[in-house]
Amino acid sequence: MCVASLRGVTVQDHVALVEIELCGELMIAASATEGDRLSPDLIDEVLNVVRGERHPGCPAPD
Repeated sequence: MCVASLRGVTVQDHVALVEIELCGELMIAASATEGDRLSPDLIDEVLNVVRGERHPGCPAPD
């Protein structure tokens, strides 16, 4: 049986890495906040969301 070695091969999903980082930031904010939930405004602040601004690749909201 021949098994290919994966050593030295690095596969990165950059979108997944960004999503993981953002989730981590939300977890840190949630652990530092009193109460049961993060407010929508605090979530936007943690994720650096600017209202009215849209990423060029995102479709317009309905």
